[in-house]
Amino acid sequence: MLLEARAQGHWGVAGAVPLTFRRSLCSVPTRVSFHGAAPPQIRRFQPLAVVKRSPKRLKYSAPRFTKEDGLLYVQVDPLGSDSWKLDPVVELLKGGAVGVIPTDTLYAIVCDLSSHSAIERLRRIKEIEPSKPLSIICRSFRDIDTYTTGFPRGNDQGLTDIFRAVKHCLPGPYTFILTASKQLPKQCTRYGTATSRYASRKNVGVRIPDDPVCQALLDKIDGPLISTSVKSPEENEWILDPVIIADVYGPEGLDFVVDAGLRVADPSTVVDMTASSPRLIRQGKGPKQPWMIAVDDDSARDGN
Repeated sequence: MLLEARAQGHWGVAGAVPLTFRRSLCSVPTRVSFHGAAPPQIRRFQPLAVVKRSPKRLKYSAPRFTKEDGLLYVQVDPLGSDSWKLDPVVELLKGGAVGVIPTDTLYAIVCDLSSHSAIERLRRIKEIEPSKPLSIICRSFRDIDTYTTGFPRGNDQGLTDIFRAVKHCLPGPYTFILTASKQLPKQCTRYGTATSRYASRKNVGVRIPDDPVCQALLDKIDGPLISTSVKSPEENEWILDPVIIADVYGPEGLDFVVDAGLRVADPSTVVDMTASSPRLIRQGKGPKQPWMIAVDDDSARDGN
């Protein structure tokens, strides 16, 4: 049994290209497809490290493919000109789905911050250990103020306006580690059992990606998302190709993939703001700022 809904282009705009959305309502694998939309101009990047496509995966390499296992795959313009395609993704997220979206660095596995069951399922899909932290992708500084205690007022080197310095970095390829507030779900700060050395840890990484597709999705869902970067479970490398992400994590229970083209293997720069001075614990895509003190911390190397 198929449910079919048709909409004119951007939901009623005259002269726009018609869109057809079909989804199976029976127990057999789901088929979701978009018809009639002009193929977007995908800007391809040269990857530095990538999990190679297997010949067995070639059936998933066609643009805007439809996968026969319930995975919704949406190909979008990296510049965000067709953000209306994200509407089915928003509905899935609000219903507790776990999926993959682009950021300004890598692809990220995300779920709704308010869905406790989705957070636990995200951990299972990526096989994240209880000791590993999760980050939140935010729309604005207002979200950061809600789910953390905010940025410190100064440091021990006389810098009194950290917030003004941070505003020059966001939106951008940075992850700032802040003290979590009580509004953040326990699944994000509960890094272990009661006997674990991580049990009392209450910090969380926050991001505001400078990516049109990611920002459009955050605006539509009207809230932040829990996130973790996408790596190959076997090769421990970033997966930069969304087709391969669908192939690897689709069988693990992934609900959707938003394809905005290849990424570059360059994660975000991680800065710990919970100490007396901002500590740069991973140099990534974001340049080191003069007020960041470089340190070495292996725990930050798995972020996005």
